[in-house]
Amino acid sequence: MKVLIIGASGSGTTTLGKEIEKRTHFVHLDTDNYYWKPTKVPFQEKLPLVIRNENLKSDIRKFKNVIISGSMISWGKEWETTFDLVIFIHLQNEKRIERLKEREIQRYGEKLLTDKNILQKSKAFLEWANQYENPNFDGRTHKTHLNWLKKLKCTVLKIDGEKKMHTKIEIVLSRINTR
Repeated sequence: MKVLIIGASGSGTTTLGKEIEKRTHFVHLDTDNYYWKPTKVPFQEKLPLVIRNENLKSDIRKFKNVIISGSMISWGKEWETTFDLVIFIHLQNEKRIERLKEREIQRYGEKLLTDKNILQKSKAFLEWANQYENPNFDGRTHKTHLNWLKKLKCTVLKIDGEKKMHTKIEIVLSRINTR
């Protein structure tokens, strides 16, 4: 079974994917590990689309049951038919931005104060993430996610990101255990 969890940055897609992996026979893959080149300071250099798609397809083929977290709406039409279940997590913008600010501090620590490049990229990321609810923004938005979900032939499960983690896990487990 192939499952995708999507949502805005900070909505909890990766966290849910990791928790499902801990409790099941699913292997968790995060699209960030395919989108970004591994660098000393993470999230600095993007991989070309062809390479990220090849790498992710190769890893998906290795496992019977995989749960992928992260948005793939701009990775090609082929992904519209890959999944048996897509889970969409939506969380209010203010809460997401709070989470992202905390995550940036955890990720970069002192470098946010001492490294102008990291500070600048972090600020740019937070500004980008804050545009998710803006339907006129030219990038990943709530509107683009909803439009992509309409193209899918598989089951789409929408989950409120405000729900407690154990509740989200129970919702997902009830769907994947019945298949």
